[in-house]
Amino acid sequence: MAKRILVPVDGSEESDRAVEFAAEEWPDARITLLHVINPARSVSGAEMGVSGLTEDWYENAERNAETLLSETVERADIDAETLVEVGRPVHTILEAADDFDGIVIGSQGRTGLSRVLLGSVAEGVVRKAEIPVTVVR
Repeated sequence: MAKRILVPVDGSEESDRAVEFAAEEWPDARITLLHVINPARSVSGAEMGVSGLTEDWYENAERNAETLLSETVERADIDAETLVEVGRPVHTILEAADDFDGIVIGSQGRTGLSRVLLGSVAEGVVRKAEIPVTVVR
């Protein structure tokens, strides 16, 4: 049975390298690219008295995610499934990973104060995952 590899994609060079690494390292694997739409990045229109703003933001974010994923598949020249989920990135990646044999994730390699202030999705996934995780920098 072919391995199933989950690769979170955010449009960064690091996530592109993770896709390339997964395809090279496991050429026979079933690769799924996941983009997580983080609702914390939206502007709540209801709070600003503008109805529909949040819904418009989500629809735009979903279109952008689909475009990002299709461009990533094309650029990497791989046969991969794509998946768009909404939620907090670390939690959503880990939840999606239940059906996979491994995760390959890109990391910017932040250190010091920038890592503390900005957090690290890759670090959170590594710390909490119950399956093997490969970090690509």
